[in-house]
Amino acid sequence: MHLKLCAQETRVLWRNLVRLWSEGGHIVEALSLNGAALFNNVPKEDVLSLFPHGGTDYQKVVKLLDLKKKDVAKASQISVQAVRYDSKIPKELEERVREWAVALSLVAQHFRDEQKTILWFKTPNPLLGSVTPRDMIRIGRFKKLYRFILNALDENELPSRR
Repeated sequence: MHLKLCAQETRVLWRNLVRLWSEGGHIVEALSLNGAALFNNVPKEDVLSLFPHGGTDYQKVVKLLDLKKKDVAKASQISVQAVRYDSKIPKELEERVREWAVALSLVAQHFRDEQKTILWFKTPNPLLGSVTPRDMIRIGRFKKLYRFILNALDENELPSRR
């Protein structure tokens, strides 16, 4: 099994390995330290109530992100006519909106406040080229945004791990 890490994740892993090694630790300790990162891509809590009864509240996700039907279609790479949130929701749309819900929940878990979470998604971020996270979703750059969120949350947790 091969694990593909982005550059930021690789730097964090190597920094932790070097730190532990220089402190007389073992590589096994470093791997277990980053083992928690294996589960950081799923929110520990449903702060925004986006996952009722194990499902995803698609309409709430779209409403929180203030996306129009054409935005959802473009970001999901489906036709505008195919956008629907009932039992006949297209599989591609279902998967995309679930991913957005996870991203919303991860950010909400950090802020612990719905309004601050929405503000973060609607505020231009200099680390994203002064584009809003919401617009990253709208223009189809969700995977980059998601990696950015995971890296930011991981970096935010590092001091508490030491």
